[in-house]
Amino acid sequence: AKQEHAGTATPRAGRWLAWAAVIGLMAGLTALYSALTPERGGMVQSGTGDNGAMVVLQSNRAGHYLARGEINGQAIVFLVDTGATDVAVSERQARALGLEFGPRTTVMTAAGPSPAWKTRIDRVRLGSLQLENVRATITPGLGNEALLGMSFLRHFSLRQQGDELLIESAREN
Repeated sequence: AKQEHAGTATPRAGRWLAWAAVIGLMAGLTALYSALTPERGGMVQSGTGDNGAMVVLQSNRAGHYLARGEINGQAIVFLVDTGATDVAVSERQARALGLEFGPRTTVMTAAGPSPAWKTRIDRVRLGSLQLENVRATITPGLGNEALLGMSFLRHFSLRQQGDELLIESAREN
């Protein structure tokens, strides 16, 4: 009787191990696919158009516009946010960029009011678009992307066409 009991326990344990292996394999393949599949979105085109400098951004799967740019010559990833009053960077990013922490302020975020610091950025660049002396905030709870807010965007023309965003400067006469 002991042999039969041990014999029935082994196939049951084997089935559990097989299912665990299948689930692990599926999770591993999903992670590999995510790592190897480039995130849709980002800068499609940058240069000069009929009216001046322009950048065309493609939305990502979530419908957001992400683009690589620069703050004071250092590379950064921007999330275009027309609802943000200022360009905003995290406290960690601000320290890495050497930004000055100015007067304390409070900013409204999706999670409610949050403490922040006012600052100025010498130069913000997005492709062929560049602006100097840009008002910004340092927001401790911000994620990995800097927000490209209206303190930069209001100087340019924005036009959305399908899943692309055209940001264009007027040619100076």
